[in-house]
Amino acid sequence: MFKQTFAQYLDSFYVTNVQVATVWTNPTSARELDQSATSNPTDIDQWLARQSYDDKLALCDENRVQSQLLYGEIAIVTETKGEWANVTIPSQPSKKAEDGYPGWVPLKQLSKVHQGDWNKPIMAAVSANHTWLETETGEKVLKLSYMTCLPMMDSNKQRIQVVTPHGNLFLPRRDITLFETEKGKESGSGSSIITAGERFIGLEYLWGGMSSFGYDCSGFAYAMHKANGYTISRDASDQAANGKEIPLDELSPGDLLFFAYQEGKGNIHHVGFYYGDGQMLHSPQTGKQIEVTTLANTKYEKELCMARRYWETGGVCE
Repeated sequence: MFKQTFAQYLDSFYVTNVQVATVWTNPTSARELDQSATSNPTDIDQWLARQSYDDKLALCDENRVQSQLLYGEIAIVTETKGEWANVTIPSQPSKKAEDGYPGWVPLKQLSKVHQGDWNKPIMAAVSANHTWLETETGEKVLKLSYMTCLPMMDSNKQRIQVVTPHGNLFLPRRDITLFETEKGKESGSGSSIITAGERFIGLEYLWGGMSSFGYDCSGFAYAMHKANGYTISRDASDQAANGKEIPLDELSPGDLLFFAYQEGKGNIHHVGFYYGDGQMLHSPQTGKQIEVTTLANTKYEKELCMARRYWETGGVCE
């Protein structure tokens, strides 16, 4: 949970008002079968279940999806076109745009909130794989992803009251980690990053995925760093351009490994975590699941081109 800053925004700004807002390449990218992901509310479980392997592969091969936003995450709206909003995502650094990762989301998946209501001293981060946002009487409202962060209003031993786009609601205390808004979580070690990632072994890969409903390779790297107090870039190529370069014979668990076409000489196309003992923890590709795999005698061994470390540097531009 990296530090949250709201002072640079105007008196009001937009945040995501669905469990996960998929960020599309353009307003025509979403298909009819994507309705569960473009509606309000969304049903990401249903969206994933209804897609075949070829449907999921098309999210990448047909350049349909760019990234995702979690519930309550800030989106800067740069223009609107009909029912769609062109946004940048300041919490997801990218060379594609100065203000953050760019793309399009349905306008109905965004709500305008006031800075005074949103800027609280303490933030509540979802530390379980998923949890339910609830009303005061316990009625389930939204199934939220790991690392969803919302401002805290009040707390007791059982529940945390949080500010949301739908008003003040509640989260179960057992599923939440609290941190100071302006400081963020205390930075974790490389081993802590690995521990965060191990819980998702077996989760299916999703192109553009930035949530615990499904991660792509760089989204997995981003989220596990976020869980340990670090802000890194959204895409693998940007992640490879920053951080501290680590010689391949001096790797430690938690370091990022990068892989390139042409046996490591071409463009970077994949990222994973060094796990130790010549192994890697990563989210491989469509149709596969997050796994720990041995590097030796695989395509990954041939394509390994560099390693970067963020867990000692504490930022994207170190």
